[in-house]
Parts: sequence; structure tokens; C-alpha cells
Amino acid sequence: MASTVTSEAAENPQSSPRPGYGQLLRTRGAWTFLLPGFAARQPFAMLTISIVLLVQHTTGSYGAAGAAAAATGVSMALFAPYSGRLADRYGQRAVLIPGVLVHTVSGLSLTALALAHAPLWALFAAAVPTGASVPQVGPMVRARWGVRLQGSPLMSTAAAFESVTDELTFVFGPLLATALCTTVTPSAGLVTEAALTLVGGLLFAAQKSTQPPVSAAEGGHARVEHTSALRVPGVRVLIVTFLGIGSVFGGMQVGLAAFTESIGEPGLNGVLYGVFAAGNMLSGIVCGAIAWKAAPQRRLLVGYTGLALTAAALWTAHSVLLLAGLGLLVGMCIAPALITGYTLVEGLVPAGARTEAFTWLTGAVALGQAAAVTVAGQLEDRLWDGAGFLVPMAGTLLALATLVALRSRLVPPARNRTVARGVGHRVPVTVD
Repeated sequence: MASTVTSEAAENPQSSPRPGYGQLLRTRGAWTFLLPGFAARQPFAMLTISIVLLVQHTTGSYGAAGAAAAATGVSMALFAPYSGRLADRYGQRAVLIPGVLVHTVSGLSLTALALAHAPLWALFAAAVPTGASVPQVGPMVRARWGVRLQGSPLMSTAAAFESVTDELTFVFGPLLATALCTTVTPSAGLVTEAALTLVGGLLFAAQKSTQPPVSAAEGGHARVEHTSALRVPGVRVLIVTFLGIGSVFGGMQVGLAAFTESIGEPGLNGVLYGVFAAGNMLSGIVCGAIAWKAAPQRRLLVGYTGLALTAAALWTAHSVLLLAGLGLLVGMCIAPALITGYTLVEGLVPAGARTEAFTWLTGAVALGQAAAVTVAGQLEDRLWDGAGFLVPMAGTLLALATLVALRSRLVPPARNRTVARGVGHRVPVTVD
């Protein structure tokens, strides 16, 4: 009898009034896409830092390294939403397989060009397809959760779990990339990133049974499902919000690399960034375990205010311990903002456009990171060691001002009115 109850709870998550990680992970079919999805996510956290370390080594300039990494980030940010839209329309497998192959080839080409001391324009030529073809595994996993948990209060828990998973990759990814680049060879980070993308991406694409159905198969709702997520006002506000989060990631990567280089301890770069990511991961675990009563819009405002305040203090740190402590606090403030932003998508965006919406947010983080890497690199070259930390301060404060001014757009429109209150899935009221 006990096993029967457990099985029913796993297949019907809404039967439990208290959603939690254990129940989420017992969802039928979850592990078939979680494990390969985790492997396929690792390269995303390694790409930017691997480019920065390799190009800085071959050129001696953080400005050139930041520009090359920025070209990758910008192209990813621009192409990611279209990748998500194609996945919504034609299926994730149809987008993943060619994307993985292109990314692997272009990433290896970028590595070879950097080692050959090719001019910056040649690095850009390879960086653009490398970024444009980055597999959008995180948004695809979130979309798969949406299919498995439709109508379940576990959706909020799934959003938190995905944020924790993302940050777990940002704990191990930069550590692995930095260790490879500093102890093996400067090109080892990008080579490993390409190999993991190929293997992990193909394994994830092979999980056909859990991918969301294509939008074209949804009959009379096709016109609604094909509507671009960018037309939703709340999504545009979230994009600006996530741009600010991206500025933290980019500014931290360059600022930490320059700071540790200036004190003669480049190996500490990955450790300090890992502390920052660990704070993000730990706070994400806590957020997912809490049954929130406050509205997600309010939680986003509170969390983002904390992020802006802590990020504004980074540039004042002049010791490893102080920088580690501030980095931990900044990381702890990022997770609530990310989790709440992704959770808001459920009420704002039609089901058939959610992969696209998730990729817009992921792309916004990448674009903010790319811009931050470029500006922070220039500041490090022209000003003092650690000047790159000014970028997270400016990015989060500007995004917070936008969020406060346009917070009303994060309220779901009338067509998504709910028939029941609570954390998780909202049942839309049909409006004829």
C-alpha cells in the first residue's frame, strides 16, 4: 500500500498540499531528462571564462579577451530566442542536434585561431557562431517540467530546482575551466567545453519521450501558441531585469580574474567565483523549500533590491576574504530574483511560447554578461585592478529602477485569471 501511495503521488503531484524537492524528483520520467540535461549544461558555465583566460593569455589584454567573449555572448543572446521559438514549433530535438554540431566545430575553430595569434576580427568571426549555437538546454528542461507538471503546485519548486541546478553548474564550470586553463594549457577549457557540449547535447536530444509537443499540433490554439513571447509586456520587463543579473556575472568574471592576477594568485579566480555561485545555489535551495505567501512580483522587488545593494559594494573590496564574503552575499541575492522571474513566466506567457520566453531571459543574462565583460575589460585595462566591479553596480541599479517603474506589467493579464490561489500552476479562464 505504501508503494502505491508513493507512486500515485509521483504521477499526480497536485495530490500533495506541500510541494517539495523529494516529491518533484519522483515525478514520472523526470530523471530521463534531468541527468543528460545536467551534463549538457556544464559547457554554458565554462564558455565565457574559458574564452577570457585563453585570449588574455595569447594577447595579454583583458580588453581583447572581454571583446571576444562579448561577441560570443551577444550572438547567443540574439539567437537564443529564435532557437526557443523553433523548438516550440518543430521540437527540441530538431533544434538541438544541428546546434550541438555547429557549436562544437566553431568552438574548436576559435581555440585554434587564438593559439595561432589570429587578429581580433578573426576571433570575432569564430566567436559569433560559437555563441549563436550554444544549446539552450536550461530553457528546454524548464519547458519539459511544464509538460510533466501541468496543473501542479510543484511548478514553483521546479523553478527553484532549475535555478539551483544552473548555479551548481556555475560552481563546477568556472572551477573546472580555470583549473584546466591554469594547470594544463590555456586552450584546455574551450576544448573540454566543446567535448561536453557534443556528448551532453546529443544525449539530451535523444530523450524524445519527454520533450514538449510542437505548437503546430495544438489545433485551434495554434494562432495563440505561435504568438511571440516578446509581445508580452511583462516579459520585456523581465528581460531588462535579467540583463542586470547578466551584468553581475560578467563583471564578476573579469573583476575576479584581474584581481587575482594582480595579487599573483590566478588560481584563486575559480575559487572566488565558486563561492559566489555557491551562495546563489544555497539560497536557491532555501527558496524552493519555502511555501511563499507573498506575491511573486513583490518577492522580485525585494530580492532585486538586495542584489543591487550588495553588488554596489563589490568595488570597495581590497582583500580576498572581503571579496569572498561580498561575493557570497551577491550570489545569495541572485537566486531569488532568477527563480521568481522564471516563475512569473508561467502566468504571463501562453504554454506554447514558454520555451521562447525562457530563452529570452537566458539570452538577456548572456547579453548583459557580454556587455559587462566588454566594459569591465576596458575598465581593468584603463583604470585600477578591480575597476570591473563597477559594472555590476551600474547594471543592477539601472535594472532595479526599471523594475520599480514598470512593476505593474508583471501582473498576469485578464486572459490568465486564475480560478484558484496558491503557488504553482494557474488555470486560465477562457475569454471568447
